[in-house]
Amino acid sequence: MNKEIQEKYDELLRVAQDYMQRAYSPYSKVNVGAAVLTANGKIFGGCNIENASYGLTNCAERVAIQTMVATGEKRFIAILLTANTEQSLYPCGACRQVMTEFADDMDPYVIIAPRSGNIEIHRLSSLIPHQVRIDDL
Repeated sequence: MNKEIQEKYDELLRVAQDYMQRAYSPYSKVNVGAAVLTANGKIFGGCNIENASYGLTNCAERVAIQTMVATGEKRFIAILLTANTEQSLYPCGACRQVMTEFADDMDPYVIIAPRSGNIEIHRLSSLIPHQVRIDDL
């Protein structure tokens, strides 16, 4: 993890934990919070929002990225995920693909910070090695 992200880690974790508390998860009871860090040093949060029609559920990662985009930012360098579970929760396939659309070219970090404290740091390319990119269309 680079120095800039290390310096922002505590703030990323705080934002993700704050958003985790806002989650709407009456079905799974799993609250997830996400925080994205842009190259400009801005942080945006998101939480999971479930729906009785499960396909309409929004994951925390996509909510955070969509909030980032709605404010005019288009690239992130790191995303941190946390949940009210002891085990690590990884982004679903849909979230991984959405991340690639707004990923900084330097291959952003995906930080998994479960309640257990066993933090994992991955590069997005290792989580989705064969993503669909705009050049593929």
